[in-house]
Amino acid sequence: MDTKGKKILIADDEPDILEIIQYNLQAEGYTVYTAKDGDEALQRAKQVNPDLIILDIMMPRKTGTEVCSILRTQPAFKDTLIIFLTALNDESSQVRGFDTGADDYVNKPISPKLLLSRVNALFRRVGKKEEGGSNGILTVGNVVIDPVKFIVEVDDNEVSLAKKEFELLYLLASRPGRVFLRNEILNQVWGNDVIVGDRTIDVHIRKIRQKLGLDCITTVKGVGYKFDL
Repeated sequence: MDTKGKKILIADDEPDILEIIQYNLQAEGYTVYTAKDGDEALQRAKQVNPDLIILDIMMPRKTGTEVCSILRTQPAFKDTLIIFLTALNDESSQVRGFDTGADDYVNKPISPKLLLSRVNALFRRVGKKEEGGSNGILTVGNVVIDPVKFIVEVDDNEVSLAKKEFELLYLLASRPGRVFLRNEILNQVWGNDVIVGDRTIDVHIRKIRQKLGLDCITTVKGVGYKFDL
């Protein structure tokens, strides 16, 4: 994979972790920038406009979760890849992270090789989507999904979804009535290199239903889910 020109920002308050991650990513050919707290991470992100941001969750000034939430409200960072570094490995923490807009989770203590593998996997996934061309606007019944503007409308009323909620809804709505297997959803929305808990899809489906105010996603027990209106 061509890493030339790819910019990565790492934010962590532990100098040793910053140094080892920076070394390994630079050895792979990435251009790397660093920040030691949440405020500096926001400032550096605006300065360098990175392709991917690695955020420690427990940072001073602003946590990684707060930084991610702020960035996702800004159009310039809507599609920026974000990985969380965390010592928390429970499922509820992962779900909250994905709700905030994270693309992946890496647990501490960090394995540089594993982190590098996850970074490369995310860039490959984005590359495949770009090669396939941009998806068009979906209109199913009274629901309109615009992947370019990242907007969902129900009866002309805009609905705000988290990044993974949007991607999950778009996948299901792209083939109304078709049953998507759980593993298929995990691979296409989270990627087969990302490990998430069994309840992650269920939580996201429930939140999509609540936010849309529609019972538009049917659970097919023991199989998967389908979009129906």
